[in-house]
Amino acid sequence: MELPAAFSDYTRALLGIGEYNKLADVLEGEQPVSIRLNEDKLSDSSFGLFHAFSEPVPWASTGYYLRNRLTFTFDPLFHAGCYYVQEAASMFVEQALRQYVSDSPVVMLDLCAAPGGKSTHTRSLLPEGSLLVANEVIRNRSQVLAENLIKWGHPDVVVTNNDPADFAPLKDFFDVILADVPCSGEGMFRKDPVAVSEWSLENVEICWQRQRRIISDIWPCLKPGGILLYSTCTYNVKENEENIRWMRDKLGAEVLPLETSADWNITGNLLASEEFPVYRFLPHKTKGEGFFLAVVQKKAGSSISNSAGECSFFRRKGTKTAGISKESCSSLREWILAPDNYELFPNGSSVRAFSQCHFPVLSVLQSSLRIVQAGVDVAELKGRDWMPCHSLAVSRVLRKDAFVREDIGYEQAVSYLRKEAITLSAAIPRGVVLLTYKNIPLGFVKNIGNRANNLYPQEWRIRSGYLPEAVLELGTVLWES
Repeated sequence: MELPAAFSDYTRALLGIGEYNKLADVLEGEQPVSIRLNEDKLSDSSFGLFHAFSEPVPWASTGYYLRNRLTFTFDPLFHAGCYYVQEAASMFVEQALRQYVSDSPVVMLDLCAAPGGKSTHTRSLLPEGSLLVANEVIRNRSQVLAENLIKWGHPDVVVTNNDPADFAPLKDFFDVILADVPCSGEGMFRKDPVAVSEWSLENVEICWQRQRRIISDIWPCLKPGGILLYSTCTYNVKENEENIRWMRDKLGAEVLPLETSADWNITGNLLASEEFPVYRFLPHKTKGEGFFLAVVQKKAGSSISNSAGECSFFRRKGTKTAGISKESCSSLREWILAPDNYELFPNGSSVRAFSQCHFPVLSVLQSSLRIVQAGVDVAELKGRDWMPCHSLAVSRVLRKDAFVREDIGYEQAVSYLRKEAITLSAAIPRGVVLLTYKNIPLGFVKNIGNRANNLYPQEWRIRSGYLPEAVLELGTVLWES
């Protein structure tokens, strides 16, 4: 890899000749591959079996470095949301949430969320009863974000497609904000050759100014006493320490420390004469790519408030599921667990389920933001019949015994994910059938006798028509090794 000369000169001065040479050598090597397992979909025993195939990421409770790369595209359990492929250093966000977000429910915003690694991670870590708002300003990336969060399966999520400035009406609204801001991407050089070709000192200047505009736009939306997690995937101090110093001096933010292990080899503050705590991952010292994180608090003399618990005070009177008959509501409620905890409401020709506690919050969000996805799409009206939506199949609110189930083999699972016709066993009755793979819900089909119509989302299908000769999938690792 030929690093930009200006980057080499700057980083050599920042780290010193010896440390820079070590960094440059590592960037020529192979990048580690890491994933996070989904505790909502895999049992504790599955995690134990996985240890033999992997090395735990020390700062992430469900993160693992793979000794052998899985065949992600052709792994049914990847598409079922059993794990997410995420860079290990970025999983360090877990430490901030565990140390500063208490057991009380919160409303959290992931501001620059696509493709969804940190969103799926934080959704798994937030206290029960919390709501996550995951935002992406670029429209097509917001669709990818929604797909990944739907597959992850947690119902208490809202996906939005907005510029940070659009959040202005939501003053003092969020308890926690994660701002993984767009940056010059120095930490991605080994992973993405485009990041190398696009890097320049001019781009660094553009980035730190844009980052301050983003924080300026979103800071009023953080509640007094709330926590903001600021992160980048770059090394320089302009986009990192200097922005944290600016937040402290101009916004009055307090920079908070994190408890870490010396074994993690995290690099601290590189800005001369400043001692506030920040956390930088350098790939020659930690196993992963480049990453920077700082935790700041909006001063107020109060702890993080329980936004989710206050929802009942703002609940709209007479909320109704307009356009849906009582009979339809009754039958659809039979498809979800704990149905009394959810509001069912129309969304075009489909019906969504959203937590009752957060329904007033959703109403406020809808008044200011473009909503891409909210809660769980339960069913879509096809003619006179309600057909279950795919998001229900992969959601943890699915009541599995509400449908006839058929556990299918690997070849059929891949065919299903390609949205090809599926043939079921003769014993399976006609009607909607929930397909599972390794007993994990994969999606729905409608059995019409001689074949089953595939209800997998067209836009999510595996487009490749070939199958690699050697396939390594999570199911094989967990249950067939």
